[in-house]
Amino acid sequence: MPSMNGYHALKDLPEQKVTDKISRRILTGDKEMFVWWSMKAGVHAAAHSHPHEQVFWVVSGTMEFRLGNEKRTCRAGDLGVIPGGVEHEAWFPEDSQVLDVFAPPREDFLTGEIPAYMRRG
Repeated sequence: MPSMNGYHALKDLPEQKVTDKISRRILTGDKEMFVWWSMKAGVHAAAHSHPHEQVFWVVSGTMEFRLGNEKRTCRAGDLGVIPGGVEHEAWFPEDSQVLDVFAPPREDFLTGEIPAYMRRG
């Protein structure tokens, strides 16, 4: 997926079904990537790490999040910064929307690959 320069509307970005409980919309620049996630209640993004810096914003719902050894409940309006290489995982006890920003863009997301830590959804 090349850089998507110019103007876009979230509703017009293609929705990718990752699992029956997870979908995403992606916008990619040269140096960063925005990923809008829709998570259904019960989703668990298993423990993983990646070299990319990640910033998250809980838009709606609730996310139980573990960053390294610290776990906390994140609700709508909460934000976090995940340094590259730090293990993290998330649980979604209710339907939730989360925006992630990755820098640089995630190569595996550019190919449409389903992350192993989400395959069981």
